[in-house]
Amino acid sequence: MRILLVEDDEKLKEALCFQLQKEGIETDSCTDGEEALYYIRQGIYDLILLDRMLPLLDGASVLAQMRREGFQTPVILITALGALEDKIEGLDLGADDYLVKPFAFEELMARIRSILRRPRKLSDSSALLFEDLAFSTNELSLTGPSGSCTLSGREAALLEAFLRNPGQTLSRELLLTKVWGMDSDVEDGNLDNYIHFLRRRLKNLNSSVHLQTVRGVGYRLER
Repeated sequence: MRILLVEDDEKLKEALCFQLQKEGIETDSCTDGEEALYYIRQGIYDLILLDRMLPLLDGASVLAQMRREGFQTPVILITALGALEDKIEGLDLGADDYLVKPFAFEELMARIRSILRRPRKLSDSSALLFEDLAFSTNELSLTGPSGSCTLSGREAALLEAFLRNPGQTLSRELLLTKVWGMDSDVEDGNLDNYIHFLRRRLKNLNSSVHLQTVRGVGYRLER
C-alpha cells in the first residue's frame, strides 16, 4: 500500500511519515496544494491524507480539483477546522473521512483500515486477471498454470502496474515512480533486476504471458 501525505507542518509530516512507514506503509509526502496535485496525477496512491490548510492551494481546492479530474482515490481530510459546517463541506467535496487535529495515531490507523476495507469498484478489484494469470493484491499471491507463489512487495507493485495496463507499454520513469515513489533516488538498474525476477516467476508458473522489452521506452505485458 502506498499513501500520499500532504501536510505543511514539517514536524507533524515527519512524525506521521515515520509512524506510517513503521506500519509497513510506503509513504510519499509534500507540503503544498500545487505539489499535491502533481503527485496525485501520477495515479499511484491507495489513499491520500490531505491537510486542509495548505500554502498555494488549500486542501479543499485540491480535493475538488482531483475529483473533477476523475481521480477517485480515497481521501482523509486532516485539519484543525472541526466545526460541523467544515466537516460537511469537506465530505460534500468528496472526502471519504474527516479527522480533526490533534488526533491519536491509533485513530488515524483505524480510519485508514476502515476506508481500505470498503468494497472497491470492479476495476479496482483485489483480484487481477490476465490470460492464464490471477493475482491477489491482498495476499500478494500469483497463480498460473503450474501453481502459485507469493511475491515480494516490490514484485507485487510492479506486476500490479502491468496487470492494470495489459498490452500497454509502460515507461521506465512511470514504473520507477509507481514502485519506488516520487522522491526515491533508486538506481535505474533496480527496475531491470525486478523485471528479471518477474520473468523468472512467470517462467516457473509456465505462464504464456511474458514481459516484452520496448527498447528506449520501457516494458509491456503481453501474451
